[in-house]
Amino acid sequence: MRAISMLSALCLFTVLSACDVGSGVGYGDDGRLSTQEAMRNFSEVVGRVEPVAEQECRKDAPQLNCDFLIQLDKRRSAPENAYQSLDENGRPVITFTLALITGTENADELAFVLSHEAAHHIRDHLARQRRNAEAGAVVFAGLATLTGGTEADVANAQKLGAAVGARTYSKEFELEADELGTIIAYRAGFNPLIGANYFTRIPDPGDRFLGTHPPNAERIATVKRTARRLGF
Repeated sequence: MRAISMLSALCLFTVLSACDVGSGVGYGDDGRLSTQEAMRNFSEVVGRVEPVAEQECRKDAPQLNCDFLIQLDKRRSAPENAYQSLDENGRPVITFTLALITGTENADELAFVLSHEAAHHIRDHLARQRRNAEAGAVVFAGLATLTGGTEADVANAQKLGAAVGARTYSKEFELEADELGTIIAYRAGFNPLIGANYFTRIPDPGDRFLGTHPPNAERIATVKRTARRLGF
C-alpha cells in the first residue's frame, strides 16, 4: 500500500531511542567518568548483560533473531544516547554513544540502559511501532479521502496518521522495556534500583499528549514495583 511504502521511504521508525542520560559524578575534571573508566564499565556490562539478554530473548521471543550486536559510537560530537535498531538481516543492534557511557555514574546505570534497550527488541517494539504507524496512515488517509481531500491532502494525512500511530503506544513500550530491563539487569548481577537513578538526572518529559516517554516518576515506580516482585 502507498502508506506503507511512504513510511519505508521516510525511514521514520527504524530505531527506538533511549534514555538520554545527564552528566554524572565521575572521575574527570568535568564531573564525568574518564574515557578509560567508562570503557572498562562498558566492557564489563556488555560481557555480563548480553548473555542474559540473549537467554531472555530465546525464551520469550524465539521467533526473533536474538544474537545481539552491541556497539559503541566513539564520535565525541554524538550526544548522550543509546538506541536499538535492526541491521539488514534482522539482527538486533544496540548502539551507545561515548557521551552516554561517560555520563553514567556507575556500572549499574549502564547495565540498566543496556537491559532496557535489549528489552525493546525482545518485546518486538520496532515491529509493533511500525504496524501502529501503518494503521494510522491508512485511517487518516481514508478520512481525508472521504472528506474529499486532494491527493496532497491525502499524502499529508498519511504522514500525520503515521506519526500519530507510531506514538500511540510509545509510552507503554518504554514502561514495558523498563520492566523487562529491570529483570535482565538483576539477573546479570546488577542492581536496577541503583541503575534507575539516572531518571532523577534527566529532564522529566511530564505526561505530554503523544509524548514518546512517560514521566520519570512513573518509570521509577515501574522499576521499584518489578524489583519488589523479584524479591529485593
